[in-house]
Amino acid sequence: MTKLTTRRAAPGDLESLAFLFDAYRAFYRRPSDIDQARAFIGSRLENHDSVILVAEDPAGEISGFCQLYRSLCSVEGGPIYIVYDLFVRPAARRSGAGQALLRAAEQYAFDHDAIRMDLRTEKSNFPAQKLYEAHGWIQDQRFFGYSKQPARP
Repeated sequence: MTKLTTRRAAPGDLESLAFLFDAYRAFYRRPSDIDQARAFIGSRLENHDSVILVAEDPAGEISGFCQLYRSLCSVEGGPIYIVYDLFVRPAARRSGAGQALLRAAEQYAFDHDAIRMDLRTEKSNFPAQKLYEAHGWIQDQRFFGYSKQPARP
């Protein structure tokens, strides 16, 4: 395994992150749009409304990223973090980058008094499911997730 470090993303990481984010979106069958990816990630970095963690190889190349959003759980009465995006570039897979990013995300959530972390992944994404379960994540058997695009009633 390559020696990797993790850290919080900085504005200087925008170009590398934009290309990784565009590849992440393509993985989920969205059309490539590097300008949209750059604008979205740039806004997150500028507005500090998410936490973006990166894994770097010894040469300083970003191998992957993890994006967390803070939310609140009314039932449990405290903050939670949602791991919304986790992506490792194909050439860096099996390098330990995904594991390092999950550990860094958990450490960040712990350091910020989160009572829970949540994530969702596509049902067919078996490699991700295996990774999550190997790190103690438990598949929810109690609740269904629903989504809807808002429309004028």
